[in-house]
Amino acid sequence: MRSDRTLLITGGAGFIGSNFVRHAIERGCRVLNLDKLTYAGNLENLASLVSDPRHQFVCGDIGDRALVARLFEAHQPMGVVNFAAESHVDRSIDQPAEFVRTNVLGTFELIQESLAHWKRLNAGEAREFRFLHVSTDEVFGSLGPTGTFSERTPYAPNSPYAASKASADHFVRASHMTFGLPTLTTNCSNNYGPYQFPEKLIPLVILNALEGKPLPVYGDGQNVRDWLYVEDHCRAIFEVLMRAEPGSTFNIGGRSERTNIDIVRRICALLDEAVPPSSNTSLVSRPQSIGSYAELITFVTDRPGHDRRYAVDPSAIECALGWTPGHSFDDGIRKTVHWYLENRAWCQRVSSGDYRRERLGLGAIQ
Repeated sequence: MRSDRTLLITGGAGFIGSNFVRHAIERGCRVLNLDKLTYAGNLENLASLVSDPRHQFVCGDIGDRALVARLFEAHQPMGVVNFAAESHVDRSIDQPAEFVRTNVLGTFELIQESLAHWKRLNAGEAREFRFLHVSTDEVFGSLGPTGTFSERTPYAPNSPYAASKASADHFVRASHMTFGLPTLTTNCSNNYGPYQFPEKLIPLVILNALEGKPLPVYGDGQNVRDWLYVEDHCRAIFEVLMRAEPGSTFNIGGRSERTNIDIVRRICALLDEAVPPSSNTSLVSRPQSIGSYAELITFVTDRPGHDRRYAVDPSAIECALGWTPGHSFDDGIRKTVHWYLENRAWCQRVSSGDYRRERLGLGAIQ
């Protein structure tokens, strides 16, 4: 695909989506951005693009076939990049039906309209068109202490979120195998970086620490994740979109495994440097002073069905497309902490709705 084409990017007001929108525009694309603006999708994430003629925002649902059909007709995109998804495991435990509606049924409807659009293209355009579905390593389930997920790893989802994404992945594959739609699928490890909604581990720990609140760590804190800086992920997705063969799937990982407790302690150490507890006015009213934010760490009841370890083998994308992560974890987490320190107003605005950084994932099944 040529990089000067129009892309329909769904979920482009969310964390990874908004970072990808900016990356795609920097690489020469025009972007039609469709987002429902649920709790984690926010126009604050796109403030830098308000007056950019290369970006057009539409508020809407990927499951709205009539709307999606109108967008295809009016803008004739040559690629679809689907980020639209409910994405927090804890929320999927509390409200699994929402994850089925968006991640499964919404993706299915988007595929159907993409297929109809692709069939109307002339032969040259049809060869160029791509549908890229952004998924997660959680579809593969949990690893033991050794080994990694590859593109050939069988699916074994353990949470409602993972099950919904696995189902969507299978519909994407089926649309290629049955109907010939030129699809691509990427399964990424845990992302972190600017614009991540504060319910996720890294921003939650940063913001709670600054306010002197407990830093919740599930179980014994030894759950392991492979961490990927969001800008590196966006570069990988763009390379797959532009250069990969239809039907391809790629695992995208940072080769950066860390336990949850190590992540939390590293954030605390960086905050100790940047905003020493002795100078943090939010801690003045505490009955006892603290010497390090690590003293706020609180172990809490583990999440039901909490996968013990994920680790992604990105060898396929490294060999096929020459992509490698550009950030070490130490570099990326330092940049992330400083971004949140410099954007406290953004944090307040995007958290001003129902979410108050309370514990999720313990409610009854809906």
